[in-house]
Amino acid sequence: MTPPPPAPTPPPAPAPSISAGSTSVPLLEHTIGVALDRAVAAFPDREALVDLPSGRRWTYRELAAEVDRIALGLLGLGVGVGDRVGIWAPNCPEWVFTQYATARIGAILVTVNPGYRAHEVEYVLRQAGIRTVVAAPSFRTSDYAAMLAEAGPRCPGLRDVLLIGSPQWRELAEAGEHGDRERLASVGVGLGAHDPINIQYTSGTTGFPKGATLSHHNILNNGYFVGELCGYTEADRICVPVPFYHCFGMVMGNLAALSHGACVVIPAPAFDAVATLRAVAAERCTSLYGVPTMFIAELNDPGFAEHDLSSLRTGIMAGSPCPIEVMKQVVDRMGMRDVSICYGMTETSPVSTQTRAEDPLERRVSTVGRVGPHLEVAVADPETGLTVPRGTPGELRTRGYAVMLGYWDQPDRTAEAVDAEGWMHTGDLAVMDEEGYLNITGRLKDMVIRGGENIYPREVEEFLHTHPDILDVQVVGVPDAKYGEELMAWIRSRPGAPELTAEALRAYCAGRIAHYKVPRYVHLVEEFPMTVTGKVRKVEMRERAVELLGLADAEGVEHA
Repeated sequence: MTPPPPAPTPPPAPAPSISAGSTSVPLLEHTIGVALDRAVAAFPDREALVDLPSGRRWTYRELAAEVDRIALGLLGLGVGVGDRVGIWAPNCPEWVFTQYATARIGAILVTVNPGYRAHEVEYVLRQAGIRTVVAAPSFRTSDYAAMLAEAGPRCPGLRDVLLIGSPQWRELAEAGEHGDRERLASVGVGLGAHDPINIQYTSGTTGFPKGATLSHHNILNNGYFVGELCGYTEADRICVPVPFYHCFGMVMGNLAALSHGACVVIPAPAFDAVATLRAVAAERCTSLYGVPTMFIAELNDPGFAEHDLSSLRTGIMAGSPCPIEVMKQVVDRMGMRDVSICYGMTETSPVSTQTRAEDPLERRVSTVGRVGPHLEVAVADPETGLTVPRGTPGELRTRGYAVMLGYWDQPDRTAEAVDAEGWMHTGDLAVMDEEGYLNITGRLKDMVIRGGENIYPREVEEFLHTHPDILDVQVVGVPDAKYGEELMAWIRSRPGAPELTAEALRAYCAGRIAHYKVPRYVHLVEEFPMTVTGKVRKVEMRERAVELLGLADAEGVEHA
């Protein structure tokens, strides 16, 4: 009798969606002040900082001298270890001096959003217990001096307001010129790498923002490893049009440069596409940073072809989801062959995953890369907390040296974000593939549920970016009495393109994406509502959509 054939071997079960970064390069265990000393010792005469608006330049030796003057001046005012010092200004050299000076003396730098108004800055002054504020007198329509004068009397902990360029600021630097350097050295010796050194207020879409508290260890290592994966050396020149007040500027920009002896180039106080392109060309920058909207503005500037960008080798696109088509143009038209996508959040210092130059091009333009050194990432079921198999969507979580110390003076909010095992719950939806590359598919709160179908706006946006007349697009969910939610596409059209109607968009989508993913509404705009860091404010878009479309009644319909 013939024996039965053996049962087929079942395919192996997918690996769990968890990945750990390399530990071959050790973590830095010193403070930011020590990092500055090391950069000066290694590269004293290399340029460290260039400010194109004012035409000023500093070598590492000169930068350290400016930093020490400000540090000694702050000590003279009575600022001590653990005191909070606010910085409220657009990008300028004095911002950088203050960042390093506070690190020198162990004060905690509180970065204040340049777009804040009086009631918002008052909240930060009070919540962080800020003792001293360094601020620009004004910028654009913001009169910082007047707002501080208004809010200051209601903030009993506030002792000193130092306006950049004012007599008080000059007096501070002059006093520091004659300060006790032995005292400064003594303070530095007493500081530890795990001391808190920075409070970054998250945007906060509802309620007041939370102050993510970060240490030397958090942000210095994050800047260092981001720079390592970008291949930085002392020969690199990094154009930084993103704001210093955010981790993108002060960590991925300033600290990545500092830890490699590279140079930071400031093209303008705030983002300006033409100024950025000019800066890259004039300073022969090798690296350029930006959020997707910044790169879109540069690529579509009428004078783009006039700028010599041949010095560019790399750069970083981060801050919000990076459209694949935009990444391809950055590589092809800007020559940024080694450009990197970084993913992270303020609470993780900020970067937790990054693409590498050696990654296949398809991976570099279509994923947010793999986990960074000395970190872990996992994709978990948001309901059960269990790690899901690779290829299955879930919430992305991060663990390791980069996770914040906590939200300043808000232990309850900290416990909501960081669990007992040290995982930071990002609130982002992600998928990890078999090789550990991650795709961010949306936000837990952004997911649209239309008639029981889960729709991730990011997927629809990626498809619509292939339309020849669409320059940029954002998709949001709006209330609908029948389906619960419908999709609305906010579209920026290319110059000269014919007006795009909802009917024309539906025709373009027909047969190419599922019918329930086709936006019902189209709204043409010149610009999207944005935060100062260049992130699109989808919450505001939803609110405005309800009014624009007359959906207040639908919004009130309850669904299971």
